Amino acid sequence: MIVLGIILALIGYFASISILTTIGIILVVVGAILTILGATGRAVGGRKTFY
Repeated sequence: MIVLGIILALIGYFASISILTTIGIILVVVGAILTILGATGRAVGGRKTFY
């Protein structure tokens, strides 16, 4: 999710498409939060690990 967010943010930035940049940043933030929660052992979506 983080990688997809970075790719979308870069495409949106270089193509001057603001909605892609916004969606990309949101995906990066959500992916980072889920990764941190999963790394601390907290169950995310009923699972201990998030891929």
